[in-house]
Amino acid sequence: MNSSEGPKHWKERLYEIIFEADTPAGKAFDITLMICIVSSVIVVILESVQEIKILYGKAIVIIEWVFTIVFTIEYIARVYVLANKKKYIFSFFGIIDLLSVLPTYLGLFMTGGAHSLIVIRSLRLLRIFRVLKLARFVGESQNLMLALKASRFKIIVFLFTVLTSIVISGTMMYLIEGPENGFTSIPRSIYWAIVTMTTVGYGDIAPQTEVGQALASVIMILGYGIIAVPTGIVSSEMIQLKQKEKLSTQVCQHCLKEGHDSDAEFCKYCGNKLN
Repeated sequence: MNSSEGPKHWKERLYEIIFEADTPAGKAFDITLMICIVSSVIVVILESVQEIKILYGKAIVIIEWVFTIVFTIEYIARVYVLANKKKYIFSFFGIIDLLSVLPTYLGLFMTGGAHSLIVIRSLRLLRIFRVLKLARFVGESQNLMLALKASRFKIIVFLFTVLTSIVISGTMMYLIEGPENGFTSIPRSIYWAIVTMTTVGYGDIAPQTEVGQALASVIMILGYGIIAVPTGIVSSEMIQLKQKEKLSTQVCQHCLKEGHDSDAEFCKYCGNKLN
């Protein structure tokens, strides 16, 4: 192996570890990253408890910096191994990765008063968005995303129907109950219809007349049926996906897309050779 092949070999090896979860090294990396993500979020949550911060403030700061350095190294490694670096940097998860490390570094420069400290603390809470990356490591997340995408038009039609029903129900309740019973406007009545149909039931507004109570009963019963419909739509799509060939977890180094067939040699989105 000559000197030019060495760095290339290690770059390909590092790419397999970071982006391909179907290898032993990749799985170990994913599990380690998951532990770091969850632990960093727990540290941020515990830091907001005043008693814990007083007792363990210094230790929390040290742990926070350790996680920041780890995530910084991970971010740099991801950018380094990818052929299309710009694609990752400006992607959804690329921006999340960057935002998860920036707040701690900004804290070194923004120390001019209590107001700036509040802003920094709010920025640090952005690290919780790293939990979104856990979806990459859940075995069924690929099928779930494909099922949601396939059923999006059905769900949109369903939500439009629900929205229409809510507007009609709220308007009817406004006409039946009126301002004297708390339904002071159609928007407020629509708010009541949303709360009732979703079975939340805050109880801040309630119908007083018999006709209004009857309508409310119908909306409540209708709400139980509405909850089950999106679940059925997505479940149906997932069953169909289960019958198809299992997809590989490989990520294309050029376009960063997944969902390739297990025996695929080339990316079906951009045509480049898979690793």
